[in-house]
Amino acid sequence: MPVSPSPPPGSPPGSPLGPASPSDSFRITFAPLCLTEAYELADDARNGAVVVMGGTVRNKTDGRPVSHLEYQAYEPMALKVFRHIAAEIRQQWPEVNRVVIHHRTGRLAIGELSVLVAVGCPHRREAFAACQHGIDSLKHQAPIWKKEHWQDGASEWVSIAACEASHG
Repeated sequence: MPVSPSPPPGSPPGSPLGPASPSDSFRITFAPLCLTEAYELADDARNGAVVVMGGTVRNKTDGRPVSHLEYQAYEPMALKVFRHIAAEIRQQWPEVNRVVIHHRTGRLAIGELSVLVAVGCPHRREAFAACQHGIDSLKHQAPIWKKEHWQDGASEWVSIAACEASHG
């Protein structure tokens, strides 16, 4: 009986995709995210475009006032998912040369950056599409959860995929 080859290092088991590029950057962190750093990490002399998507903590959810959010992640698996997303991006948009995916954990105040996805590419159309794929895939695949804390003192854990399904 033939044996299937193992997936390349950095790919989730069963994945036909190759590993992420060593020039990519993936991070789960308690520290504040830096928009400038994400841009610089995605930048390259071959780029004609760098698209950066920053997700921030908003002050209302479904019209209900939010006081803050709390994020938790299963970091080892989340980083594997980030690498897999970068490999998917490269498979669909081969000209992409840099992918950056950074996500916060811990308590975040209104207005703070919770996630940054940046893509460097020779052309803007592909960079926009790849960046959108990156954030959409992260929200549906990464083991990251947020707890919404409302101003009335109540709170609720929700997966970020559930937030995407109901709010976009």
